[in-house]
Amino acid sequence: MSHPFLSIVIPAYKEAQRLGPTLDRILAWAQETALRGRVEILVVDDGSPDATADVARRYEEQTQQRPAKVRLVQNGRNRGKGYSVRNGVLAARGEQILFTDADLSTPIEDYAVLAQALESHPIAIGSRALATSNVAVHQPKYREAMGRVFNRIVQGLAVPGIEDTQCGFKLFRAGVAQELFRSVTIHGFAFDVEVLHLAQRRGHAIAEVPVTWRNDERSSVSPIRDSARMFRDVLTIRLRHARGVPS
Repeated sequence: MSHPFLSIVIPAYKEAQRLGPTLDRILAWAQETALRGRVEILVVDDGSPDATADVARRYEEQTQQRPAKVRLVQNGRNRGKGYSVRNGVLAARGEQILFTDADLSTPIEDYAVLAQALESHPIAIGSRALATSNVAVHQPKYREAMGRVFNRIVQGLAVPGIEDTQCGFKLFRAGVAQELFRSVTIHGFAFDVEVLHLAQRRGHAIAEVPVTWRNDERSSVSPIRDSARMFRDVLTIRLRHARGVPS
C-alpha cells in the first residue's frame, strides 16, 4: 500500500493483552468499510516493559502483503502519551489521521461520524459530554466530577467552547494534524489540550461530535498524580503560547 487514505495512531504502553484483539477488530473493520483496506495502523510503543512491541511486530509481519497494514513505531523509552501520539502522527502517511486509545473505549465504527464532520472542518473530535453522546459505561462518579472541574479550567484557560477535550478519539486532515503536532510540547495526558489550543489560535475550526464511549476499568491514569500533572500542564500551555515561545 503506497498511499493509505486513513492512518490510525494507537499509543500503547503495557498493552500486550489488549492490543491483539484491538488490531483484529480494526483490521476487520478496515476491510468491511468503503475504505477497502486503505488503512495503516501505527502502534506507537512507549517503551513498554511487557510484550507490547512483540505483539505489534507480529501483526506488522502478518499484514505486509495486505491492503490494511500495521506498522510498529517505537519511542525507545517511556516518553508519555502525548509524545507517542505526536510520534505516530508525524510518521503517518494517510490523507486523514485518527488517533484512538488501545482499549477502543470509543468503537472504531464511530470513525464514520467524525469523517462526516471532517467534510466541513479540518478537525473532528469525539465527545462524551454532549446531550446526544452515548456513554454506555460510565467512569466512577469521582472521576466524572474531576473531569468536569478539569474541563472548566481548560475552557477558562486554553480551549473555550469545547466540552470534552480528553476523549481519546480525534480525526484530522493530515496536513493540519502534522502542522499542529510539530508544535506540541506536552508529552503527558494534557497534550490534547495543547493541540486544540493551537488549533484555535491558528484558526482551524473544530467539530465536536457525540460518540459512544465505554469506560475501561483498567485505565492507567492515576486520578491524583496524573490530574495534578494535567492541571500544571494546562497552565504551562497557556503561559508558553501566550508568550509565543517557539516549539
